[in-house]
Amino acid sequence: MSAVAARHEEFEALGVQVLSISVDSEFVHKIWNDIELSKIAGKDVPFPMLSDSSGAIGELYGVYDREAGVNVRGRFLIDPDGVIQAMEVLTPPVGRNVSEALRQIKAYQLVRRTGGKEVTPSGWQEGGKTLKPGIDLVGKIADHWTVADSY
Repeated sequence: MSAVAARHEEFEALGVQVLSISVDSEFVHKIWNDIELSKIAGKDVPFPMLSDSSGAIGELYGVYDREAGVNVRGRFLIDPDGVIQAMEVLTPPVGRNVSEALRQIKAYQLVRRTGGKEVTPSGWQEGGKTLKPGIDLVGKIADHWTVADSY
């Protein structure tokens, strides 16, 4: 949360609305922001921290742990049409990577902008080489892409 807060302007520049949701109350979110998150991020969390006290939203997204009464950490990229394009759910010992989230958003935006006429291979970075799917590419991807291109 603090890493996303620290880089929130980058999400805004991409037209992305960031929301966080947990089973904690708005009061717990306020204390968490004031005591911890704002110190780590160097500023208050600039996006809504929503309360899912019943776990209903977490259940819809498959991240609610009923036994523990918490939503496990997850990240969902939802397109302007409301379709989940990507999700990442990690167990608590391993943190997520904000740079990877931003990279994926840029990749999905490129694919959307081109109407699927360009797709982004593994490791794609903004401005990098893309592939143009079609019958002419079938069986010839190796002519256009190597593992070294993924780095």
